[in-house]
Amino acid sequence: MRDDDLAFVELMQRELRDVRWPEPAEIRARARRRSRRTAVVAAMAVLAVTSASAVAVAARPGLPTAPASVAATAEPSPSERVLAEVPLDVLLGPADVRTQSEALTQAGLDEPVRVDAQLLLCHKRQGHTASWESSRYSRSVTLVRSRSAVADNASAEFVLSEDVYRVAPEVGRRFFAGIDKMLAPCENWRSRGPTQWQGEVVDAEVIHRWQVVDRNFAGTESVLLRHTVGQARNLKTGQAFGSPSPPASTAVVRAGDLVSVIKLGRDGTEPELRRLATVAAERMCPAANSRC
Repeated sequence: MRDDDLAFVELMQRELRDVRWPEPAEIRARARRRSRRTAVVAAMAVLAVTSASAVAVAARPGLPTAPASVAATAEPSPSERVLAEVPLDVLLGPADVRTQSEALTQAGLDEPVRVDAQLLLCHKRQGHTASWESSRYSRSVTLVRSRSAVADNASAEFVLSEDVYRVAPEVGRRFFAGIDKMLAPCENWRSRGPTQWQGEVVDAEVIHRWQVVDRNFAGTESVLLRHTVGQARNLKTGQAFGSPSPPASTAVVRAGDLVSVIKLGRDGTEPELRRLATVAAERMCPAANSRC
């Protein structure tokens, strides 16, 4: 079966150039609906846990009943409290970047910890079992260039994305311990398939490479990943065509049980990505369980 990676990537790039973000009012309305759903789920979970505890106590005769006054006033100390949902204020924002931008945020529950969609595709195309780890809670932000900073007819320009996940302790440790093993099958991946070139469909090949270019520069643990795509080659003629894509870098940083995945737009640089990862780690620390 022939790969269609090249056609897929080009189609995705064309569609992204035409993206128009919803109006802020619509974004806020969606966020309110999501927040209400999250609140209902949380309330049901608390009710279920409370009910289960009551049943367990009722099924064990002879247990002393705690005085009502003690049950009503007992609270965990601040050091014993376990934080759950990812707070909004841990996210990077317009003030952290050097571009006038607007923030679009979203919260999630049991979301996969996504690092790079094409890295997952690389594994699957080679027949490897591949899936992302699951988080407990997540919160995401996308920064787009402010409308006042672009022409009236211009599409919204992507500046930054950050996904912050609250994970089980072993998930965060497992990711960083296994990063080299995860990248090994994709250090030199040859992707083949049909693509458009000068009005014609040609069978072509491109080489994808992923590598770790920096480690432990921020937070409890961190890595800087670089994905490069070489120049396409016509499989029939052997001739190269088009231009190589600029490298795409991703910073992944952990602070306690919080993991942040950060990407920059086309004007972003790796030094800027390192700086933002450091800011993100400092911001996550107070909200992490097992604080920094």
